[in-house]
Amino acid sequence: MLHKETILILDFGSQYTQLIARRIRECSVFSVIHSHNFSIEKIKELNPKGIILSGGPQSVYDEGSPQVDKTIFSLGIPVLGICYGQHLISHYLGGKVEKADNREYGKAHLKLEENSILWNGVENNSVVWMSHGDLLTKLPDGFSIIGTSEDSPYCAIANEEQKIFGVQFHPEVAHSAEGLKILKNFLFGVCKLKGDWTSAHFIEASVKEIKELVKDKKAICALSGGVDSSVAAILMHKAIGENLVCIHVDTGLMRLNESEQIIKMFDRHFSLHIIHIDASEIFLTKLSGVTDPEKKRKIIGNTFIEVFEKEAKKFSDAEFLVQGTLYPDVIESTSVVGSSVTIKTHHNVGGLPEKMNLKLIEPFRELFKDEVRSIGRELGLPEEFIARHPFPGPGLAVRILGDITKDKLEILRKADDIFIGEIKKAGLYNKIWQAFAVLLPVNTVGVMGDARTYESVVALRAVTSTDAMTADWYGFDADFLATVSNKITRNVRGINRVVYDISSKPPSTIEWE
Repeated sequence: MLHKETILILDFGSQYTQLIARRIRECSVFSVIHSHNFSIEKIKELNPKGIILSGGPQSVYDEGSPQVDKTIFSLGIPVLGICYGQHLISHYLGGKVEKADNREYGKAHLKLEENSILWNGVENNSVVWMSHGDLLTKLPDGFSIIGTSEDSPYCAIANEEQKIFGVQFHPEVAHSAEGLKILKNFLFGVCKLKGDWTSAHFIEASVKEIKELVKDKKAICALSGGVDSSVAAILMHKAIGENLVCIHVDTGLMRLNESEQIIKMFDRHFSLHIIHIDASEIFLTKLSGVTDPEKKRKIIGNTFIEVFEKEAKKFSDAEFLVQGTLYPDVIESTSVVGSSVTIKTHHNVGGLPEKMNLKLIEPFRELFKDEVRSIGRELGLPEEFIARHPFPGPGLAVRILGDITKDKLEILRKADDIFIGEIKKAGLYNKIWQAFAVLLPVNTVGVMGDARTYESVVALRAVTSTDAMTADWYGFDADFLATVSNKITRNVRGINRVVYDISSKPPSTIEWE
């Protein structure tokens, strides 16, 4: 989908590149990430209103370091270089970059040296975030110094006439106090954008595009009940109505009453054509005796495809498959800058459509999770559903350590439901990124009603996070944990001990498997 107002971000391997894109989207401007070797021809075809050169871990003078076509600076398109991007501007336009005597990492103070369109409304001596081992030692031709820091005499540079700017710091991170303001000045002051990238705009454009593509053919959607697939289904239904067929496969690994609630919600509020497949016995049989988490994941993935494909083949007139692929999935499935190493192949990117001979529709391929949630709200999905905590694709199979049985699943469902119910009752649900219970492969001695018990242990896990890359355990008060523990041990037969996980990520992961 081409957009009238697009900011192109060229990636040089920075850990913050996705964050740049997210910050720009927050300003109601569409942004897209491409590798540094994105060709000039493709740039012209994309017709961006501005270009941002990201940071990166290498030095511009290193052999084999990622470079850019110099023509980019003569296209008449405004350019903002961040850290490594600033070094590239200098490297190509007559400046000089050298290894710094004092490597800057962390907070610094930005001293504004000249009036610049980038500094509109920006306070002098504000905190900015540095992360670099190189710095400019000679100014590029036609540029002036517009900002300095204690260790960076060329902290910010500008050629206002050609609309090319470079900053040594990272305005995209929260630690840069005026960073978002600086980005907005580039978007709206330099690039003269309107900022009309909204959920309503996306829905209108997508519905039109989907209608033109699908026409009177049928499309099939695997409706897991997760936010991404659910919002995709509602959007598709808005575009093609009854020509959308949703297939919900109950793996038997869902949370308490989850499949029933999903079917009821979509049937009651959205009148979707949903086929409900209870495949729980098939999954349980194939998982019998399997304890290795990776084997569990592969069995579940392959079994899901088998079940879904069998049902989908009944619709011989279907030509399209709908997937809720998100932009981070696409980025993570592409090559690392400067090499051909794939970060990871995401389960939503490729595979099933080719096998089934269906054309793929991925309406959210260019979106982040928070944008999909915003679109879901615009489409009328209940807030309780939109704000649900993440749930792993393999479901409770990776929250039961060891082999999977029907009895263990029932025990875990009940314990998890009590935990989440108490979190909601305490008004804490939206303060927590993810919370769940884990059934451990451990039995301990207990006493109930003067009788000895030898039963299972359940671990409770709750974390705060912004992107799941890092996470901290949530600090419940002791009374809350005592209440949850008592309710679980009293009401869930088979559990006589409850523990709370106080591990952060890293070194731990959020899920236990």
